Amino acid sequence: MNGAARRKHILTMIREAPRPISGGALGRETGVSRQVVVQDIALLRTEGYPIVATARGYILNEPKQAVRLFKVHHTNEQTEEELTTIVDLGGSILDVMVNHRIYGKISAPLNIKNRRDVQLFMNDLRAGKSTPLLNVTSGYHFHHICAGQEEILDEIEEALEEKHFLSELLPYEREAAAEG
Repeated sequence: MNGAARRKHILTMIREAPRPISGGALGRETGVSRQVVVQDIALLRTEGYPIVATARGYILNEPKQAVRLFKVHHTNEQTEEELTTIVDLGGSILDVMVNHRIYGKISAPLNIKNRRDVQLFMNDLRAGKSTPLLNVTSGYHFHHICAGQEEILDEIEEALEEKHFLSELLPYEREAAAEG
């Protein structure tokens, strides 16, 4: 995992943790020392993330966001349209996840918040030798999407439905989504 990917992962872990998370725990999870985590936190702060160090660990001093799991289906060529639809309506794409029948749940942090992030992501896809994670499950995948309020998530859901990107959660997927 390179530094940028590690910092995205650290940010996701802090954001999703129900309580402060220690530098040691972040280091163990990402395979680096606590000191490297301290440096990564400093870099994330320079990027504008309001990370606060407490006696019990790191927290993200952001207002609470509404978060919803969306199951979507589309082609590689429709990836940019899907992502811009979400950010243009005020959503942030926290991650991408697939349920592979052999390998199980595979997920990766995205933290795409605006059109610039979408363009950077698309540039990375075009420049790399890898393809989007959705390809291992014939286009089906999931995103945790956050927004300032539930109504924004409702609008995103409607827009994804109109574009025929939204797929219905199966009963076992609904249960998994409810668990976290």
